[in-house]
Amino acid sequence: MTSSDQREAACACGQLRIRLAGEPRLVSSCHCFACQRRTGAVFGSTSFFGRDQVVAIEGERRAFRRQGDSGTWLTFQFCPICGSSDFWESERSPNMLSDAVGAFADPTFPAPVRTVWTATKHERLPFPEDIVRHRENPT
Repeated sequence: MTSSDQREAACACGQLRIRLAGEPRLVSSCHCFACQRRTGAVFGSTSFFGRDQVVAIEGERRAFRRQGDSGTWLTFQFCPICGSSDFWESERSPNMLSDAVGAFADPTFPAPVRTVWTATKHERLPFPEDIVRHRENPT
């Protein structure tokens, strides 16, 4: 596999990095209050990769575990130097790994195909009409 077949995400200081093979299986935006707090933005944008797509994780990391608005427990891996949360795991999807789209720093990254937790979405924030919307988290 060549490096062009891989994507790399990193924390703000570059110390914690994850390399993933291929394309994400899903890209989604989330408007839950927990994602708003995690990102400091009005929504989070998440990519989902299979664990089999993880090529390497490099750098020191710390874990933070919290319960999502859906009730599912999530474990976030973050950089102990800059504090960026780079990727996380969900007990609901043990074979998947989620990564913040912004951590890839790639304007050509695939766009979200859905948006979740629209019940707490900021009304002034427009989203394209062709994106599937879920009031809460889909089952």
